[in-house]
This record gives sequence, C-alpha cells and structure tokens, in this order.
Amino acid sequence: MPYVDPGRNASQPVSCLPMTGEHGSDEAGGVDLAALVARALAPDGPLAGRDAGWRPREGQLVMARAVAGRIERGGALVVEAATGVGKTFAYLVPALLSGERVLVSTATKTLQDQLFGRDLPHLRDALGLPLRAALLKGRGSYLCLHRLEGARHQLGPGERAAQQALARIERWAPATRTGDLAEVPALDERSPVIPLVTSTRENCLGGDCPQFRACHVNHARREAMAADLVVINHHLFFADLALKETGMAELLPSVRVAVLDEAHQLNEIGVQFLGRQLGTGQLFDFGRDLLATGLQLARGLADWPALASLLEAAVRQWRLAAAAQRQGARLRWPGTCPDGVDAPLWQAGVAQVNDALVACAEALDTVSELAPDFGRLAARALELQARLAHFAEPVAPGSVRWLDVGFQLRLVESPLDIADAVRTRLLGDVGEGTEAADDAEAPAPMERPRAWVFVSATLGDDARLSWFTEPCGLADAEVLRVGSPFDFARQAALYVPPGFPRPADPGHSPAVARLAAQTAERLGGRTLVLTTTLRALRVIGDALAERLAGHGITVLVQGSAPKRVLIERFREGATAGGRGAVLVASSSFWEGVDVPGDALQAVVIDKLPFPPPGDPLVEARCQRLEAEGRSGFADYSVPEAAVALKQGAGRLIRRETDTGLLVVCDTRLTGMSYGRRLLAALPPMRRLPDAAAFEAALTRLAGDIASETEVYE
Repeated sequence: MPYVDPGRNASQPVSCLPMTGEHGSDEAGGVDLAALVARALAPDGPLAGRDAGWRPREGQLVMARAVAGRIERGGALVVEAATGVGKTFAYLVPALLSGERVLVSTATKTLQDQLFGRDLPHLRDALGLPLRAALLKGRGSYLCLHRLEGARHQLGPGERAAQQALARIERWAPATRTGDLAEVPALDERSPVIPLVTSTRENCLGGDCPQFRACHVNHARREAMAADLVVINHHLFFADLALKETGMAELLPSVRVAVLDEAHQLNEIGVQFLGRQLGTGQLFDFGRDLLATGLQLARGLADWPALASLLEAAVRQWRLAAAAQRQGARLRWPGTCPDGVDAPLWQAGVAQVNDALVACAEALDTVSELAPDFGRLAARALELQARLAHFAEPVAPGSVRWLDVGFQLRLVESPLDIADAVRTRLLGDVGEGTEAADDAEAPAPMERPRAWVFVSATLGDDARLSWFTEPCGLADAEVLRVGSPFDFARQAALYVPPGFPRPADPGHSPAVARLAAQTAERLGGRTLVLTTTLRALRVIGDALAERLAGHGITVLVQGSAPKRVLIERFREGATAGGRGAVLVASSSFWEGVDVPGDALQAVVIDKLPFPPPGDPLVEARCQRLEAEGRSGFADYSVPEAAVALKQGAGRLIRRETDTGLLVVCDTRLTGMSYGRRLLAALPPMRRLPDAAAFEAALTRLAGDIASETEVYE
C-alpha cells in the first residue's frame, strides 16, 4: 500500500466544491466552510452522485457542521456520534474541504488501513480534491533492513514455523516500497519473528545505521511531512508525546486540524506511555541482541555467551520472587517492593540483574569502536539500569505503581490519567475556554488556534460526557452528542433472564453457556458471547463446544487464532443456506467488531463489566475521588461499566436493516438502583420481560433467517 497519494492528474475533472484555507484558493466568493460541507452532504451532492447506496443523514450533517465551525474558530470539540451516524465522513468532509493540514489518529493499525485505503480515496474522488495523504505507523510495523540481515542467526534449528515466516519476509523484502509488514501474505501479527526484523527506540542505530538511507521508517516519516493529511494511531501519538522520538515532534506543529477518532481509548493508551515501564522481556531481548551482535561482529573479543547467560540467569532468579503469584495477577506496589512477593529474593534479584547489566556494559565499551551496534547496545544497558534504579525509589506523587505477573514480569508506574499532559502539551494554543499553558513542551502558537476534534461512538453516560472529558483534560471543550438514526425499538430487543444465578455464583458461567447454546441452536449460530474475564471465557467456550457438537455450528474462542481471522470466520459462517458460528470472546472484542447483517443476530453478555476492584490503578482512581468527597463507585465504577456495556451492546445493530437480541445475564441490571443508569446508557431497545417473550423473539428471528434463505435460494 503506498504511503502517498499524489492526487489527481491535472487533466482529471475537479468538482465544483472549492478548497479554502492555506492549501486552496477561495473560489467560493465568501462561502463559509459549513456551507461547503452542507453542499457536499446534500441529497444531490457529489457523495450522493457517486454512491448509489449513500443517503443524507441529519446527524451526520449536524456533526459535520460542528466540526467545520471548530476548524474555523480553533479549539477543542468532543463528539459522541452513535452507531449509524457516519462519523468518519462527518469529520473527514469538513477537514478535507478546509484546505488545512490535517492529522487523523485512530485506535488501531487496522482502522488506519481502512481510513487510508478505503475512506480517503472514496472522498478524494467524490469531492475532486487533489489530496496528498500519508499513512504513518510505529516502528514495529516496518521492516528494519539492518536487523533483517542478522535475523536468521537468532533462530534455532527447531523453530520451523518462525523460519518459514522469516522466509516469507525475505522473499517480500526486495519488492516492497513501504516496508509495512501488513503487506506480507499470511504473516501472523503475533509471530515471534516480527521483533527480530523490526526496530525499537532502544535498538535503532539512527544515522549510524548502514541502511539509514533506505530505512522504511525514515521514508514513511518523510512522506508524512510532505502530505496534506496524515493518518496515524493513538499509540504512535502518545509515544511521541512522551518520548519525542517518533517523527511526530516535527509533524504535529505543522498541523492545524487534529482529529482523534475512537477517542474513548485515549486515556488508557495515554497513561501507558506517560508513565514508566520495565519488563523482563526487555531484558531477555537485550541479552539476545547482545549475543547475536557479539558473535556476528566481535566473536572472540568478549565471552558473549557467558554474558548473555549471566543476564538470563539473573532475570530468571528475579522472576522467582513472584513465583507464588497466579498468572495475570496485578500486584499493588505501595512500598519498596510489590505486595505478595518474597522481599529478600526480590531485592537480591534486582541487585543481580543490575550487576549483570554492568558486566555487559563494560564488555560493550571495549568494542564500541568496531560497529555502531555496540554503542547502541551499551546505551540500552545504561537505560535498563536507570529504569531498574527508578523502580527502587519511592513512587512519584500523583502516580500509581504495580507489578504485572505473567510469563514475564512487567514493572509499571503510571499517572492516574492524561489530563495534565493534554492541557499542557496539546491544548496550550486552543484559545476558547482554555488559558495558554506555561509549559516548555506546549505547542508553539499558530497564526490561528489549532482545532482538536475528539470523536467516538461511546464517550460517557451524562450530558457533559465527563467519563471522557475529565480524565482527558477537556472539561472546557465544546461537547456534542449525536444520536443514532437506527430504530432500536423495532430492530432490537433486550433480555435480562429473571432468576439467573448471581455473577459470583459458581453456576453462573455454566448457565450463560446453556442460554447461549439455546440461542445459537435456534438461530443456527449467529451469536457473539462477550465475557468480562478470561476464566469465564474458558468455561463458557468449553461448555459451548461440548453442547453444540454435532449441531453443525462452529464454536470460535478468543485466543485460538488472531482477532482478524476469528472475525472473518464468524462472518463467513452464516453464508446463505448454511449454519453460522458462535464466537466467545473477551477484552478487545467488546469494541471494534463490525459484523452487519444476518451473520450476527444475538449478543450475549455474561455480566456487567465493572472494572476489577482489586486493580491498583482502579483503586488509586477511586481513592482520589473519595479524597475529593466523591464516590469511587458512583463516579468511577458505574460510568466505566456504562461505557463498556454500551460498547458491547453496540456490536449488535450495525446497519438500518439489522435485527437482533441483546442478552445480559446479570440481574443486577434490573434489580439494583444503579441498574437504571446502566439501562439508560443502552440504546432504546424494547424489553423482553420473561422467558416466553424471549422464546417468541427467537422464533421470529429464526423465521426471518429461514425466509431470507428461501428467497436467496
């Protein structure tokens, strides 16, 4: 996929919609941006003329006009645009017609590719704009030509699958223009080969790299600097905000319009980058690179195998301090070491790891003149030592620290939210409602204030969208809520099974599996089961596989394949005349899953998605609210659950013609006082009062499926 679209040839026709602003002449004779937007989205406008399936949407026009106004005035706009509004075009149309330089950030690389490869070309052609667009991802998405040269030396003879994946990359590498690993056929994004052929901030050689001129990362950054519109992702955005190393430091000051789509993820992504982390995986990676580089470029000048073994042994010994903790545990860390670990063993492990890093740094210093690789490794050793020393000090005020226990250990120190960073580093120049920040890192003032647009389908459950605006430092921003055009009362129904086991009851997950199996049997699959924990995922997945065996219904379970593959299989399962599938998933599947049509007709949620009360970050956020005289439960846990529930429910109805059932297997939704607030956050579906009504709704849905199959045949 090319990074830069040079736009139309001069001989191609250009639509009557003029561009305004610094990149286009004002042919409109004073026509403002809102008027241009209204013409573009009119029933007889260029979009309607190009796409027979396009239709004007009132909510889309309302949002697009608000975005246009904010672009003209500058400042911050927060928009919650419900499913069906058409939010992508609602911000892209005014952004493109403004003629300003635009940055669009979204949550994932998949959504980046969709924006760049589908939405932007469609609008460019429909509006007749000579758009120069670029796609910019993080380092981990691009092939590093220098690391590719040594990757095969790091694979053992028994790693057959990894060797095959590397061979595919080697065949593809000479032909790619972009170096984007998403182009490699059948490459699993979880492949262990990817870290071997990509660079990180820690191991990149920069200008000293022998492949610097051909570097795909640098090429992508140059293309981004030359583009009118750049598409990035939130991880890249915050990595640069924290590290000033991703190329955004040069790009952002030149952009006047910034749109952050899927903005509901900003706070959680942001705190990952604005804090500090150290993982045992980073230490193992350093040892692996030390060994491979030493043997390749300085064999015999130091005992590289012994040094790598020393570090590996120290890290494994350190890992034993948390051996008694369960996988997936997140341990509080209020003092000198995490709660629940063997303190003497922990301290001894830290000392041994530090000593091993010192020994590695000393050896690297003796060969630093041989190749730039050794200088970079030495700097990594010192940086790892510094991170280790930081976690030996008391936690910084206003932050929380914890230890993630898994196959590796991950030490984390995080701010509670991104509010200060947004106010001081981003919004220093927005003008309306915001005072300029006295901060050296604040963006330089522009001739006109920069426009910031934050948009998502789910941003809160109150009028000010405070779930999003408070932790993101946007309390003074303009807020707009645009409802869905869908007729939810006709298209969908909500069922909360009465008398269902309580979520804490051991029989709860088996009961969810029975109800999901009953639903799937009647609908021929076509069911998505969303769980709040991985334990429930396994129990329900296993029970469904057993119950549906022999029914011709495939049971797909998160973790058995990449997310993209599972969703594709789920969609394909309901081909006309065939049996569908059941997908059991947790975590990331609560959002970003778009399965329109009959392939998905029931969403089953096992229980209300409250944040885990024992999580150190959740505890710290609740404690801060309580110190302010507020309620941690009412002001944090309930809004978190409302937003997550709304996200999960949003998987059901994706188009005007969709129909389906939402089943929430948690009687707290109807039996507790806070349930009214959670119900109010859901789309206005009709309610099914009892099992008989649920059976009748299933019968109608099953009949609709059969009827449509007969028509197709």
